[in-house]
Amino acid sequence: MNQKTQRLSVIRKIIRSEFISSQEELIARLEEHGVKITQSTLSRDLKFMHVAKVPHKEKGYIYVLPNNTRNDHSISTNVSDNIIDIAFSGNMCVITTKPGYASAISVPIDSKGISEVLGTIAGDNTILMILREGFDMNSLMDQLYMLFPSIRNL
Repeated sequence: MNQKTQRLSVIRKIIRSEFISSQEELIARLEEHGVKITQSTLSRDLKFMHVAKVPHKEKGYIYVLPNNTRNDHSISTNVSDNIIDIAFSGNMCVITTKPGYASAISVPIDSKGISEVLGTIAGDNTILMILREGFDMNSLMDQLYMLFPSIRNL
């Protein structure tokens, strides 16, 4: 196993098993596992792995992997409770969230691979979803309901 592959494996293991809130904290944990890394290399690795930061009740924000299925109620009792509104215009959809939750909500949208969604851009409290031309609204909403059940009440 080459050095980068091994390093990425250790990063995945740490992020899956611990609540890591900063690159400095992750660098320290990596060093405990025998991995020496600079901040710039770690930053590139996190970008390559599509690692996101999501709100956490006790630690502020923590790193998560895109397909992390950890069911931790301290992240949010239900992430979809933080969605305020969904609006459409042409082939765009704007999802408004409570402050700080847009990134956490966009990660499962991007990871799920919803065929109608070309991509998302997340800010602090707004997600812009670009949809494929001629997208099927019913199919899109069904998939969003599966990810975020409470949006049926919006």
